[in-house]
Amino acid sequence: MIVNDAIGIALVLVGVGLFAFELIHPGALLLIPGSILLMAGVLYLALPNILLDSYIGPVLVIVAAIVGALVQIPYYKWVAPIHRPMSTTSGGLVGEEAIVIVPVEPNTIRGKVKVKSEIWSARAATPIPAGTRVRIIHGEGVSVTVQPIDAASPN
Repeated sequence: MIVNDAIGIALVLVGVGLFAFELIHPGALLLIPGSILLMAGVLYLALPNILLDSYIGPVLVIVAAIVGALVQIPYYKWVAPIHRPMSTTSGGLVGEEAIVIVPVEPNTIRGKVKVKSEIWSARAATPIPAGTRVRIIHGEGVSVTVQPIDAASPN
């Protein structure tokens, strides 16, 4: 009986430890193994015969794994919400506002616009002076097509 208690306590402690480690370092994916070990440890302490000598014990451990997975999915969506890509592509800038820092000339990519903290080559159908607020309407390669905000269609 003392051996069973020691094994059960060890399983519970490891399960709680995995939960604690997951809270300290989110993203380690330890909720499911933690819940399985915790459930197995509690069953081992409370009902060692059911865990070892019956089909109900393994079923309860599987239920713990499923519950752990169902809890883990929303938890990770909360911890690491979906965000925009870390790298910027010209196509991903469509709809963004920018400011012209080098005048944009029609049919060339000599103009420059600043979008957030990045500078992009820009083109437009009409000349746009520096300092003008523009909206990006198209992106291709290393350049963007812009038009002044007052002429842009509302989003």
